Amino acid sequence: MDRFGTDKPDRRFGLELVDLTDAFRQTQFKVFSNAIADGGVIKAVNAKGFACATQGQMDVLTDAAKSFGAKGLASIKIEGGEWKSAVAKYFTQAERDALREKLGAEDGDLVLFAAGKWQTACEILGRIRLLCAQYLQELLKLKIPVGYWDFLWVVDFPLITFDTESGRYVSSHHPFTAPVAEDIPLLDTEPTCVRGQHYDIVVNGVELGGGSIRIHQPGLQKKVFEDVLKIPPDVAQNRFGYFLKAFAYGAPPHGGIALGFDRMAAMLCGTDSIRDVIAFPKTTSAVDLTTNAPAKLN
Repeated sequence: MDRFGTDKPDRRFGLELVDLTDAFRQTQFKVFSNAIADGGVIKAVNAKGFACATQGQMDVLTDAAKSFGAKGLASIKIEGGEWKSAVAKYFTQAERDALREKLGAEDGDLVLFAAGKWQTACEILGRIRLLCAQYLQELLKLKIPVGYWDFLWVVDFPLITFDTESGRYVSSHHPFTAPVAEDIPLLDTEPTCVRGQHYDIVVNGVELGGGSIRIHQPGLQKKVFEDVLKIPPDVAQNRFGYFLKAFAYGAPPHGGIALGFDRMAAMLCGTDSIRDVIAFPKTTSAVDLTTNAPAKLN
């Protein structure tokens, strides 16, 4: 029981994303070795008790992985002491031992892998574990007690990510987010390794609010605009010239957070839609029927 008198969820079902890159650096499995050679990572998640997954469920998981750019979904079902997998035959005893140790893999578990760039691997397994949690709840193997509130802060976001579609760097949060001071030198060499000073507060997996510390130095802001994000100087000046000029007169470090109290109210009321707790909810076309907003000003 926690201090509110509710049962806590079994932490075995945390479905943590575990980095196995070091364990597979010498692997003979080409998919993993090629990913590591290309600067990527190997990550895995252990869906405990889900070795009973049906072929249909595995197909859904595989399709979810492919939707994030994966070519497939490597997996291992551990049943009756046997590792049932098309990839396990490539693993050495040391690699199997690493999986047991780092993932707590045991009989009845389903281990799922992602190989590739850090962000891609995390996105793939992030979606996979949500689906696994849903299936485990349906099988009554994962129970999240009613009335249990699990708050956490999400920090150390990457300041910059690389967008493969546009072929350029983009801001993870917004271009005014301050980088972690000790990472600033990496803006010139490895911008995707720079951590941003932005943060989210999450409760039971739902984002309740988010915010950031802002850049307050004009030189650093100009560098992010032009050198990292490659916004042409004339465009940056046209869009943000007033901003940079104001900073030139001096600005203190500043930041903030915006909280979604409507989301919290919806959770407290047990509803899946914030429309049920908003006094004047918008329609699906984002129109407020009370004021007819948004509308043109006369």
